[in-house]
Amino acid sequence: MKSREQLGRYLKEQRLGLRLTQRALARKLGVEPSHVAYLESGQRRPSISLIMRLADTLGIDHQELLVLVHPEVKKLVRPPPRDSAKSTTALWQRFAKDRALLARYRVTARELEALEHVSLLGTINSIRHLLAILMLMRDIPEK
Repeated sequence: MKSREQLGRYLKEQRLGLRLTQRALARKLGVEPSHVAYLESGQRRPSISLIMRLADTLGIDHQELLVLVHPEVKKLVRPPPRDSAKSTTALWQRFAKDRALLARYRVTARELEALEHVSLLGTINSIRHLLAILMLMRDIPEK
C-alpha cells in the first residue's frame, strides 16, 4: 500500500473521529473541500504548512504526521528506536535496589512509589534523571 493511501485513510479516520465533514475540516484549514478529498483519497500530499494546520486541527502529533507524509525524514525527526521498556525496567530495578543511593538521598517510600510510576512512562534515560525528578518533586509544595 502506498504511503499516500495510508495517509489518506489516517486523515479520514481522524476527521471522522472528530465528527467533522470534509467541508468543515476544509474551512478550519483554509483550503477547498476538494483539497481535503484529494488528501483523503491519496491523490495529494499536504504541504509543510498544511501538515502543521492538519496536526493542530485534528489533534495529531506534528512529527508523527510529518513522518507519515514524508517517511524519508523519519531518521531526522525521531531518535533511533530502542527497547525502552526493557532498558527503563532495568534502570528502575538498579535504582530501587541501590540502598546506599536511596539512603544518601533519603528517598521515602512514597517518593519511591512516585518515581516508579514516572519510570513506567519509558522516558527516563539515567539514574541522574530519576534523581532530578526526585528533587523537582520535593520542590512542589504539598497542599
